[in-house]
Amino acid sequence: MSELEQIDGFSEEDQLDLQAELQEGFAEIEEKYAVDTQQGFENVLVIDNIPVIDEAKKQKLVDRLRQLFAKAGAAIEEENISMPWDDKAATNKGFIFLTYPDAPQAENALRLLDGAAFGKNTLYVNRFGDIERYANLPVGEGELPTGWREKSYVEKDHLRSWLGDSAGRDQYVTFRDQDVSVWWNGRNGVSEPVKIDGKPLKNSKWGELYLQWSPLGTYLSSLHRVGVALWSGPKLDGPIGVNVLRFTHPGVRLIQFSPCENYLVTWSEEPLDNFENHPNAALRETFGPEDEGNQYVIWDVKAQRVLRTFPADKPVQGEDGPQQMAWPAFKWSPDDAYVARCNVGVGIAVYELPGMGLLDKKSIKIDGVQNFEWCPMSEKDFVARKTGKGKEGSFVFWTPEAPNQPARVSIMSIPSRNILRAKNLFNVTDCKFYWQNQGDFLCVKVDRHARKAKSKKATFCNLELFRVREKDYPVEVIEFKDYVPQFAWEPQGNRFAIVSSNDPNYGQGIPGVVVKYNIDFYQLDQKKGDFIAIKHLDGKIANTLVWSPRGRHIALATIGSSQKFDVEFWDLDFVVDERRETSEPGANVTMLASGEHYGITDIAWDPSGRYLATSASSWRQTPEPGFCVWDFKGQQLVHQPQDRFKQFLWRPRPPTLLSKDQIKKVRKELKEYSRSFDEDDAAEENRGSAEKLAQRQRDISEWNAWRSRNNKKLDDERAKSGKEKKVVKQDVETEEKVEEIVEELLDETEEVVVG
Repeated sequence: MSELEQIDGFSEEDQLDLQAELQEGFAEIEEKYAVDTQQGFENVLVIDNIPVIDEAKKQKLVDRLRQLFAKAGAAIEEENISMPWDDKAATNKGFIFLTYPDAPQAENALRLLDGAAFGKNTLYVNRFGDIERYANLPVGEGELPTGWREKSYVEKDHLRSWLGDSAGRDQYVTFRDQDVSVWWNGRNGVSEPVKIDGKPLKNSKWGELYLQWSPLGTYLSSLHRVGVALWSGPKLDGPIGVNVLRFTHPGVRLIQFSPCENYLVTWSEEPLDNFENHPNAALRETFGPEDEGNQYVIWDVKAQRVLRTFPADKPVQGEDGPQQMAWPAFKWSPDDAYVARCNVGVGIAVYELPGMGLLDKKSIKIDGVQNFEWCPMSEKDFVARKTGKGKEGSFVFWTPEAPNQPARVSIMSIPSRNILRAKNLFNVTDCKFYWQNQGDFLCVKVDRHARKAKSKKATFCNLELFRVREKDYPVEVIEFKDYVPQFAWEPQGNRFAIVSSNDPNYGQGIPGVVVKYNIDFYQLDQKKGDFIAIKHLDGKIANTLVWSPRGRHIALATIGSSQKFDVEFWDLDFVVDERRETSEPGANVTMLASGEHYGITDIAWDPSGRYLATSASSWRQTPEPGFCVWDFKGQQLVHQPQDRFKQFLWRPRPPTLLSKDQIKKVRKELKEYSRSFDEDDAAEENRGSAEKLAQRQRDISEWNAWRSRNNKKLDDERAKSGKEKKVVKQDVETEEKVEEIVEELLDETEEVVVG
């Protein structure tokens, strides 16, 4: 019996009321004097899902965990790791405590380590105080805490649904004024808008700054003043967090995807502020005090999570003043395993993904380093990497001349840091790297100056050609007395093209002066193993090279000129009669056609290599904004001048899923497939002709109806005015009689009159 029940004079109802009041008072006292479980433990984290091991493996587990924490950028001393132990089972309990020196370091570790992979396990990190707070939530049975709500499962759309188009068409985006539209590129330049529920796909939210496709075409990124949005799925729209991913970065101006679309870099000219007390919850949750002052942000795309932020480089002082900011500042390995950044003159920092910890906990020190580029991977390399038999990745870098030391180009393997090949260079002004897209060849374009020249301005050029797949990386040198502003490898091939110029007006920027260029094509001689010239074009005005993504075809364009806007289409394997095909190098290099696009500023092939788009963007002060679409033979299919036109972007395609054997089989049976394609083409032409005929019939019917109505009105007015007593109505559909006079020569007699 309770104490209340022992008090005389209290009824049972009064006793219950008094008991309720006492309990309420006790609750108020407990709340008033409650101990803040977070206070004093702000620097303590709890990591769950640690492997359960026995005493013999304890030290090894601690060492491996410390290695993981260090790589992720959250290093901690061993004495600050506490591992609870189950004495009965003689094993650990599957979680540990980490004690950092202060709260900011703990918050940084929480952001870096939560969700990190540790072998087959995924680590889950929480604040020590949060565990007690969540455990004591006043939640009734079957109820959710206040403010919580169950989220129903939302199925994501197929992110690559556009690849299933039955006609195999490609998509492109046009950006005009504030209007952004997505189109299908059909046969013979017949384009139609991508339709969703019968309506053209448009979105006014996309047109704030500019647009950019991801490398494999999965996402359409739109830049806004508050951040970046990635749109995906068949509608390129949908619920936030499902088909639309948002990345908050105020003032963002530039973005860059990793090759496999797993990561994203954003850059803003405005350094990040301290958003700890900012009213915007998204900013408070995204960035911490340690991010203040940084301008680069690296994101995990699928998790929408910040991996790390970086400050901007200090501007480098050159001979002509401060140099422009290098973009991209971060360069990805082709398999998304690493991202690296060049600290000019100091070294290269290589970070492992997704932890963003430095490789081997330190940067690669390279005195004087100026630039670097990762080596691409072929399909064979990717397959070998998945089976664990692939070779290491690599990148090429160069260092300038120093006292008693020549300039040098080196290829380094990663992660071993071994130098695979090095080449000394002399009288170097600058070096630029051009990898063939399969990683078979590397061209180092070395801009050089005269040995005793006072100015180090480049006046001629060397091409250092590395054959990467061969033993010891043999190098061939091709010297040019002229300056070479453009170089381009043939995709999937062993040919390259260059633009050179010895015109004294080159680089002067004199208005009204047309600069002359030379175009040269080179091909690898399989017998000798050297590159040989196969075609020389002299006195051209084209200054831009664009290879078809399938190789063989190349477009030459004149961009940046105020007088010339030519576009030329070339085929390097043109054969009229296969029976007379010659093996002489360069014999089949043929210009298919030439055209002009007034005011051209950009040029790009579609992923299939069948169509080429040229555009004139109002962002570059072109006299006639708009775009044109050409086929690979040089026939202009579309010409669309549009006021305030800004962008034309083909949608990229991911690599084919067909094996090489399957591709060979398709090519072998191409004649059988071509029959169905011919039938589709004929049906398309008939459909177009039928549509035109139907349209003409509709126009004639409308004209006849309009004429009948007006004739009737005219007759009514004449009848009312009394000017005519009799109205003769003429039949508008009277057949027109056409008389044809035929002259026939029956006989011809020639008379000769003799005088």
